[in-house]
Amino acid sequence: MTKLKIPVSADDHAEGPENAEVTLVEYGDYECPHCGRAYPIVKRLQKHFGPRLRFVFRNFPLTQAHPEAEAAAETAEFAGAHGKFWEMHDLLFENQERLDGGLYQELARKLGLATPALSLALEDGLFADRVRADFSGGVRSGVNGTPTFFLNGVRYDGSWEFPELLLVVDQAVEAASHSTQR
Repeated sequence: MTKLKIPVSADDHAEGPENAEVTLVEYGDYECPHCGRAYPIVKRLQKHFGPRLRFVFRNFPLTQAHPEAEAAAETAEFAGAHGKFWEMHDLLFENQERLDGGLYQELARKLGLATPALSLALEDGLFADRVRADFSGGVRSGVNGTPTFFLNGVRYDGSWEFPELLLVVDQAVEAASHSTQR
């Protein structure tokens, strides 16, 4: 049972209440086709569980296999610095087959972000340390591929297809509600 070494904190990008029964952490790569397939599955889980689920996304760009993964992660972090992380996260996955500098500029414009500032941030690696910190935390937690999920701090190595994830998240919600009733 591999545990999450870096606990979820206020520094993380999280959707859902802090006191949700279940926290699902994904270490992901915007260029990874498997992460692209997992993206709508996680969205369905969020919709299904509502406030009982907190979802956290951490960057784990596999740059040797995915040359655009680092820049995409830094683009998401740039957007996050302007309060638009989740919007950019979603748009990157929804346009995964087009990842490149032109797309990042297009998405930044769409979100009302300053494109010259994004260009400068990417050139200067302004958010590279943040991306590296996520990546390092993943390595310390035993992440070696994407997507990798942790459910309430414990690595989940089963299938991440919707029926299987639905079942394990449901079981975790059930277990959490039983432990709070005691």
